[in-house]
Amino acid sequence: MAEIIIATRGPGLYEFTDQLAPHLKGSGLLTLFIRHTSASLLIQENADPEVQIDLANFFARLVPPSTDPAMSYLTHTYEGPDDMPAHIKAALLPTYLSIPVVEGQMALGTWQGVYLFEHRTNPHRRQVAVSFLRNGG
Repeated sequence: MAEIIIATRGPGLYEFTDQLAPHLKGSGLLTLFIRHTSASLLIQENADPEVQIDLANFFARLVPPSTDPAMSYLTHTYEGPDDMPAHIKAALLPTYLSIPVVEGQMALGTWQGVYLFEHRTNPHRRQVAVSFLRNGG
């Protein structure tokens, strides 16, 4: 197993598709797992950056900070107004991905990329575990 570190600067999607290439030799199955409970992993369009902006804005509206009156029911608030909403977003979105690999290339669609979706406000260094299981062993 390998690990990729992704530095984030706040909420949003961070593409790391290119960082995966060195881990892909032959054909098999790539599995990614984020080792945090307040961020997620996504396969999403990488052609138009407005897609990432719209996704981030949608989830910010869907699950606002705990200071928003709509979130007054939250009890886990001592780690900041973005913490529990980040856990909720991570519960709604994938924390692991499995991607087929054919001859060293991820079998992604033409406009797809692999993203870390940061849900916290402050910068973080996120760890993504990388496992590649080659066909035949």
